Amino acid sequence: QVQLVESGGGLVQAGGSLRLSCLASGRTLRFYAMGWFRQAPGKEREFVASISRGGGDTSYADSVKGRFTISRDNAKNTVYLQMNSLKSEDTAVYYCAADQGVIWSAPDYWGQGTQVTVAS
Repeated sequence: QVQLVESGGGLVQAGGSLRLSCLASGRTLRFYAMGWFRQAPGKEREFVASISRGGGDTSYADSVKGRFTISRDNAKNTVYLQMNSLKSEDTAVYYCAADQGVIWSAPDYWGQGTQVTVAS
């Protein structure tokens, strides 16, 4: 089993950048495909990005393509989400998730979330 802790959220002006981190403990991160999701107030949780175990396969929601980049450092047990050109509609709680598959399919474990607020 793996435990996930997100960090790096905060308040940023529209057009700015943030980098979220997700630190894994327990089982090493290299056994999991990883994903980021987000949930805005009054909305359902939605997929943002995913990355395969080895990092060679990534996927993004259309709403963030070209602005967000997911990456991982298995030696540091950490997954990142670099968010550029932020918009007010990116405001949400961002969650890290782990999938026991080689490539992303569905989450098996969740972090507690980190708040991102984009001021327009």
